[in-house]
Amino acid sequence: MKSLVEKMQQDLAIQNYSSRTIELYKWHIKAFLGHHSKAAEQITEDDIRDYLYYAKTEKQYSSSNLAQSFSAIKFLFRETLKMPLSLSALKGPRRGRPLPLVLSKEEVKQVLGSIHNEKHRMLLQLIYSAGLRLNEGTHLKVVDIDSQRMTIHVRGGKGNKDRYTLLSKVALEDLRAYWKRYRPRTWLFPGRQADQPLGDSSIQKAFQRAREKAGIRKEVTVHTLRHSFATHLLEQGVNLFTIKELLGHKTIKTTLIYLHLQHPGHQIVNPLDQLLGTGDEDEQ
Repeated sequence: MKSLVEKMQQDLAIQNYSSRTIELYKWHIKAFLGHHSKAAEQITEDDIRDYLYYAKTEKQYSSSNLAQSFSAIKFLFRETLKMPLSLSALKGPRRGRPLPLVLSKEEVKQVLGSIHNEKHRMLLQLIYSAGLRLNEGTHLKVVDIDSQRMTIHVRGGKGNKDRYTLLSKVALEDLRAYWKRYRPRTWLFPGRQADQPLGDSSIQKAFQRAREKAGIRKEVTVHTLRHSFATHLLEQGVNLFTIKELLGHKTIKTTLIYLHLQHPGHQIVNPLDQLLGTGDEDEQ
């Protein structure tokens, strides 16, 4: 007989949740069920409220972790257990909206130049130049690279959506050299087992080593390259709707955050420089 967690895993997979989300939900539900001494069918809204309070105050869950836990619990009761528990009296945690960090173009260049492993450098180049999520980059296939149309086909991105994004001319030349050396067949960046893609953790570690070697103190991650891609496009005049499609955002509201990340002085002539400047502002 399947366990409750296994049944939920099947329900998540059937509804096309990503493998990462499935693992996160499983982890949260195991912690939730392990906290209670009663069967899931006997758990009430008050029990859920008590657990979320415990997770926040005792386990020191961050806002995002708490929100994930709440979403996993809702899925368990509504989709897997099919219980009449409405959870209407409960609201998820209010999330803060801290602005993500971005790297300057020079900082991106320094990071990429600090990576000696060709496979790691090539993958990180693509992540930056195409605005990919890490999992999207590691799961690229050889057939996803279209050198004729200069596009990359991203399959099964967030929300299980496909999209096309940019293929850099520089990245294409490097990809050709990379392909001649490694001759990947299915996965563009295979792991130790040729039939499996490269693991996310190896790229995360490679990025952090490169960041430290480049002397960059910002607490950035691989995902920062995606934010940097979008911000740099915006600064060069690419419109938000185009950036939205390249990133695969569901709504333009998500893309609007990059208005706050672009350089505050970009294409702006300070009014004092206009009044008292030496004329250099005319060249801007």
